[in-house]
Amino acid sequence: MARLVMKFGGTSVADLERIANVAAHVKREVDHGHEVAVVVSAMAGTTNQLVEWTREADRLHDAREYDTVVATGEQVTVGLLSITLQKMGVHARSWLGWQIPIRTDGAHGAARIADIDGGPLVERLQQGQVAVIAGFQGLGPDNRITTLGRGGSDTSAVAIAAAIKADRCDIYTDVDGVYTTDPRIVAKARKLDRISYEEMLEMASLGAKVLQTRSVELAMVHRVRLQVRSSFDAPDAPQFAGEDFVPGTLVCDEEEIVEQQVVSGIAYSKDEAKITLVKVEDKPGIAASIFGPLADASINVDMIIQNVSDDGRSTDMTFTVPQAELPRAEEVINKVISGIRCEQVRTDPGVVKVSVIGIGMRSHAGVAQAMFRTLSEKGINIQAITTSEIKISVLIDAEYTELAVRALHSAYGLDSE
Repeated sequence: MARLVMKFGGTSVADLERIANVAAHVKREVDHGHEVAVVVSAMAGTTNQLVEWTREADRLHDAREYDTVVATGEQVTVGLLSITLQKMGVHARSWLGWQIPIRTDGAHGAARIADIDGGPLVERLQQGQVAVIAGFQGLGPDNRITTLGRGGSDTSAVAIAAAIKADRCDIYTDVDGVYTTDPRIVAKARKLDRISYEEMLEMASLGAKVLQTRSVELAMVHRVRLQVRSSFDAPDAPQFAGEDFVPGTLVCDEEEIVEQQVVSGIAYSKDEAKITLVKVEDKPGIAASIFGPLADASINVDMIIQNVSDDGRSTDMTFTVPQAELPRAEEVINKVISGIRCEQVRTDPGVVKVSVIGIGMRSHAGVAQAMFRTLSEKGINIQAITTSEIKISVLIDAEYTELAVRALHSAYGLDSE
């Protein structure tokens, strides 16, 4: 017998038929003798509608009332799923964020979980009750409802798994696991049986949409084993019959991965924009005067390249920001350059970041060389480079995205047979 947290996203509970399918998945695990807590999102499209209504009511709305409105989607889902499970003979009860409670900070709309007392939930699970929990929501310091931001139900599930010391947290989604790259671009992409927390965190932050970044961070800190599975597989499918084989992709400690690939995956992010400041005065404090105001405006800067200009007295400075933040970044930069010497500001939203990721890179040389050679052979120019212990990212023109991903996927031997 194991203690499991099962999380189902909006597409998995989009209507009553799919909710019945989710209930059948839950009943299967209960019938296997497991203690089960379920975390669900709002039905697909519901949160978007609630956000739109809130903005129509008042674009300058009170953030506390915004959370009150958008948190209602999950309340509907937990009630419907609990009713469906009860109809199937499963002892189930719904829980909202404030009932547990899931304590958060006061950042309405993007709250972070501070504490969860898992004791009452554990007691109910041991009594044979299935706890059906509303994801995405919590309780702030002022005892008002808070929400965790988009994708927050993943974070809710991992936090609850940590609080109740679950053996595993199963994230059911519309894909059957984590792939070596986007299967829509590379037909030969392979599903990974296991991937380390560090690799999954890099892939999530670099464009892979399977898991929300904060949920992977939380899982890594608390060592919660995550299993990515498909909710669209039939609950009685053969792969669910045995206890020894669990379908999907397991996100775990790298010690659990017997055969570590040098490169595990290729990720790409289209949410990038490049800014270049041409012939900025080259003297101490200039970088701080540029990046300080960007940080104050909560604009995340990623890749940074600085080259000394031909005259030796100035420098060209290039960096990237999220594409959606480009207008705000330009506004900040235009204010900054009035106080420094800068010949020109150039922006380019037509770039993509392509990344090679793998824990095996720590102990293998030549990974970067293979990446640069492969892109060169395809005539793809590299505009910027960043590296970490298990990742190499390059910035290229957006038009070469698919060519680059396919070429790198083959170059590192990731194509399926």
